[in-house]
Amino acid sequence: MKRLFRVLPAALCLTAAITAAHAGTTLQRVEQSHRLRVIVVDNDPPFGFIDDSNQLAGFDVDVAKAVAQRLGAKLVLDSPSWENIVGGHWNGRWDVCICSMTPNAERAKSLDFAAPYYSSPAVLVVNRADTRIHSAADLTGRKVGVGFGSSYESYLQKTLSIPGEKPIAFPFGAVQIVPDDESVAFQNLALGPGVRLDAVITDETTANLRIKRTPVFRIVSRLYAEPNWIAVDKGDPEWNARLAAAIQALRADGTLSRLSLQWMQEDTTR
Repeated sequence: MKRLFRVLPAALCLTAAITAAHAGTTLQRVEQSHRLRVIVVDNDPPFGFIDDSNQLAGFDVDVAKAVAQRLGAKLVLDSPSWENIVGGHWNGRWDVCICSMTPNAERAKSLDFAAPYYSSPAVLVVNRADTRIHSAADLTGRKVGVGFGSSYESYLQKTLSIPGEKPIAFPFGAVQIVPDDESVAFQNLALGPGVRLDAVITDETTANLRIKRTPVFRIVSRLYAEPNWIAVDKGDPEWNARLAAAIQALRADGTLSRLSLQWMQEDTTR
């Protein structure tokens, strides 16, 4: 939610040389402590949420478990505020964010992005009873809910640029952006067209899950491609390379595909 595509190839090239190179601060800490401190979100099903047993669960959580196992480290999960995550300067509190973050120019000022692990396009969702909104062009003057600090907020502000992706079209005029917890946004949209919100923007996987649970919603259209990368604090290219190699191994052995099918009923990792 997340230059980047220039950094990754270099990181991959460093992988074979890690054992001979001087390890960076984060890589040293993980290797010495045998602990991997991973940021996940706890309010974004099916990626990260609190399950009925009051435990963190979801696709991102299971990817974090697989990465920790691949690195031979004990997994420690945390769910800090989004502001603390994207602000960077973690000062050793966390080692990596596996939290469905899309790279963008603003986030790249504070974070590095080690590897992509899945992609789910951004979509426009309305109340099923809505007959006014047929595409993004109909959002002018409308009240649109988005997750606070999300890339969808940047999209409505017409500032979103994703490195490596096609330029994003903004076919609408001024929009009334309503940032909030995404669950609250969908609750408001369920009240009816225009009651509190006219639309919500989210990723397709989340939208499909919401529609399955509450069929009062419908997807109007896809808006833009949204790759999701694992994010790290700046300053340790050796650590970036180790993570990139771990993700590549999990992709090669089918782990990412299996977890995607389990949580999203489709393979979004290719």
